[in-house]
Amino acid sequence: MFAIIEAAGWPIWFLILASVIALGLIIERSIFLRANRVSPPDLLDEVIKELKQRGVSDSMLARLAASSPLGCIFAAGLKNIKSPPEVMKESIEEAGRAVAHNLERFLTTLGTIASISPLLGLFGTLVGMIEIFGAQTSAGNSPAVLAHGISVALYNTAFGLIVAIPSMIAYRHFRAQIDSLTIDMEQRAIKLVEIVHGTRAK
Repeated sequence: MFAIIEAAGWPIWFLILASVIALGLIIERSIFLRANRVSPPDLLDEVIKELKQRGVSDSMLARLAASSPLGCIFAAGLKNIKSPPEVMKESIEEAGRAVAHNLERFLTTLGTIASISPLLGLFGTLVGMIEIFGAQTSAGNSPAVLAHGISVALYNTAFGLIVAIPSMIAYRHFRAQIDSLTIDMEQRAIKLVEIVHGTRAK
């Protein structure tokens, strides 16, 4: 592996750094965006049951807000449980925007890495081509220098694509996952408001 890095020349280190960052972000987002963690399936039923038994309390709101992103949205709405449904929905929408922003954290960085990795590979390719043309002398070309320049050009191009393709796939996957989770949480929050205000049966 080190021989490949050495053959690829110094431009490869930018791509290695980008790949390490991308891998870390993909692992972190994969753990954070699990559906059971973001939007627990039984949370709405548990909240309705606790409301009927004990009503809203500060400890309940604090526990909800710390439990999950969906719990944070529920807590924001239940703080205004005595207000009209419109006010409760507004507070839920505000909390929902904050939660959605938190779910999208680091995605811009991942998308940027997916976009610039081919450019970094192209940069390495240009460095390799410069070395090839710089090796030309009146006496002819040095095979060793030519081989090194070609290695720099090809390895950087290939590694740029190797970093960019998985990063873009992960970025698109996480974007779709966040959209799906956001819609699911929105539907559950609306159902909570309607149940609390008696406009909808459980």
